Amino acid sequence: MLRLRVKREHPQPRHIKRAADVLRSGGLAVYPTDTTYGLGCDIYSKRSIDRIYQLKGMDKKKALSFLCSDLSEIARYAVVEDRNYRILRQRLPGQYTFILPASREVPKVVQSKRRTVGVRIPDSAVCLALIRELGHPIISTTVAREVDGDQAYTNDPDEVARLFGRSVDVLLDGEISHGEPSSIVDLTGDVPEVVRSGSGDLDWLR
Repeated sequence: MLRLRVKREHPQPRHIKRAADVLRSGGLAVYPTDTTYGLGCDIYSKRSIDRIYQLKGMDKKKALSFLCSDLSEIARYAVVEDRNYRILRQRLPGQYTFILPASREVPKVVQSKRRTVGVRIPDSAVCLALIRELGHPIISTTVAREVDGDQAYTNDPDEVARLFGRSVDVLLDGEISHGEPSSIVDLTGDVPEVVRSGSGDLDWLR
């Protein structure tokens, strides 16, 4: 594992470029987000997506979400109605993953059986720089392993290196995080539906 110490607020461009090069070549990366540490790969690399499923011990029936750099990028990969656009504009960047209908741009391996996708714009300078350097979205999931049906996650980069040092290609070390996974909100129905309560405050839905 290549371990690069990165500044969260002002990430060093040379480190971001090296991590993007790893993703571009089919590698896996771990990086700090505005919630937990994320594990990601290039959205167009099926082999890398398969590696993430294997590494986390996840059922392939569980869809993976991805990170976008801005609303216009979300609109390329998801169908966004006006009512949902208003929600995205108010809540992103932020600690939310929103489920939306998938557009034709989304690789089938990322779509659920319902042809939906989970999208997120993290409030993280590191993530946004990495997405922009790569040039398109990054598949992203919490750094965790499946333990007795539950996801046991860590926000300590030393623990990440110990657990995943032989399985992940690059770690952007932004020191210890203290967040929880993002809140997931399904926007495909008539009203927003909370799928998972996490870091993002959900009082606006009540």
